[in-house]
Amino acid sequence: MSKRKPQILKGFRDYLPQDMLLRQQVISTFRTVFERHGYEPLDTPALEYLEILTGKAGENEKLMYHFLDQGNREIGLRYDLTVPLSRFVAMHQNDVVMPFKRYHIAPVWRAEKPQRGRFREFWQCDADIVGAASMQADAESISVLVDALHGVNLGRAVVHINHRKLLEALAVLAGVPAGSAPVVYRAIDKLAKIGPDGVKAELMKQEVSETSANRIIELVTTQGTTETLIDAAETQLAGIPGGPEAVTELRDLFQFIEDLGVPRNAYTLDLSLARGIDYYTGPVYEAIVEEPKVGSVAGAGRYDGLIGMFTGRDIPATGMSLGMERIIEVIREFDLLPVNQSVAEIFVACSAETLADASHITRILRTHGINADLSLLTHRSLGEQLRYADRRQIRFAVIAGSAEVDQGTIAIKNLRTGEQHAFQASLLVEEVRRLIQA
Repeated sequence: MSKRKPQILKGFRDYLPQDMLLRQQVISTFRTVFERHGYEPLDTPALEYLEILTGKAGENEKLMYHFLDQGNREIGLRYDLTVPLSRFVAMHQNDVVMPFKRYHIAPVWRAEKPQRGRFREFWQCDADIVGAASMQADAESISVLVDALHGVNLGRAVVHINHRKLLEALAVLAGVPAGSAPVVYRAIDKLAKIGPDGVKAELMKQEVSETSANRIIELVTTQGTTETLIDAAETQLAGIPGGPEAVTELRDLFQFIEDLGVPRNAYTLDLSLARGIDYYTGPVYEAIVEEPKVGSVAGAGRYDGLIGMFTGRDIPATGMSLGMERIIEVIREFDLLPVNQSVAEIFVACSAETLADASHITRILRTHGINADLSLLTHRSLGEQLRYADRRQIRFAVIAGSAEVDQGTIAIKNLRTGEQHAFQASLLVEEVRRLIQA
C-alpha cells in the first residue's frame, strides 16, 4: 500500500475533542439566548449558485471560493449567512410568518490570508429579523447580541452603533458627491487599522479632495455623548437628503434599546463606524472588546434592499452576527468559561471477570442521564485503566472489582484527589450524582 502524506489545507484545521467541547458549549449558550428572544432555527446549503452570491457583499466576494461543478454549473461556497437567508426568504415567502426571526449557526468560507483569529473556514452565529421596518427590530438585534456576549462572560464588550445614511449625509456635508458613499464607507471602515492619515490617503486615491477628506475625518471622529452627537447631527444635516431620516431613526433606536433594559454601558454611538459590506442600508453596529483588547467580536446591521434583489421588491431586514472564532479565542486565552475536558462524567473500570456486572452498572448510570464510559481495557490492570481515565481528564471512576462485586458494594475514586470510598450498590446513582454536582 502506498503511503500518502497526511496534510490539511492552509487556513483550515481539525478540531480536537477539547476544542469541540468548548465550541459546543459556546454554541449551546448562543442557541439558548437566541431562542429565549424568540428566534427560530434555520439551515441552508453550503453551496449556492454563483449568481446568488455575487453583487451583494463588496470586498467579501473577492474572497469567495467558486468553481464549476460536474454539471458545468457555476457554484460558490457561502461567505456569510445573510445572503443565503435573503435567497431563502425570497423562495419561501409563503412558508414563513412575517416578521420572521431566525438564527443560523454554521460554517462559512473565505479565501483570505490566514492569521491569528482568522481562518478560511470559520463559523458564524447569526440572528436576523425579516419583515420589520421599525427600529424596534434593530434594538432587539442589539439586545440579543449583548445577552449572547454576557452569556459567555464577554460582558465588557461595547456595541458601537452608527447609521449608514447618517455617514453618507456627513460625507455630503463634507463636499463628497452622494454617489461616492461606498468609497467613504470602505475608507472609514479602515480607520482603526490605518489611522486618519491612512484614511485620508485612501479617500484621495478615490478622487475625494483633500479638503473634503479632512472634513470627513473631522466629522466622524467627533466625540461626545449620544445625545449631544445626535443633536449636533440634527442641526448640521437638516438640509441634506437622508440626514434627518437617519437622525430620527437613531433617536428611536436608542430609546427602544433603553426600553429593552440593555445595560447603558453596553452600547454607544460611534460616528466612525462604517462596516465595509455594501448591502447595509440603515443602522450598523459592531461589538468591540477593549479589555482585554481583542477588537471586534460581532457586528451587522440593517439591509432593507438585499432580499429585494431576489424578489423585485424591498423587504426590510436587520440582524447581527457573532464571530465564533474570535470569541472562542478570547474565552480560551482569558479562561472566561469553565469547560469540561471530557464528555464522560464517570469511568467504569473492571476486569474480564467482572465485565458483566460493570456493564450492568454502566447501563444504570446511562439510563439515569449520567455520561458513563465503560472500560475497553479489561485485559489491563486496574492501575493502568485509572491512568487511562485520568489522561482523558475524567474526574471519577467506578471500580467494579471482584471484591466489591462479592460484597455488593461499589467503590468510587476521585482521580484528581485520589480519594476513594465504597457504598452500597443500591446508592449508586445517588452517590455518583452527588459527587458530580459537588
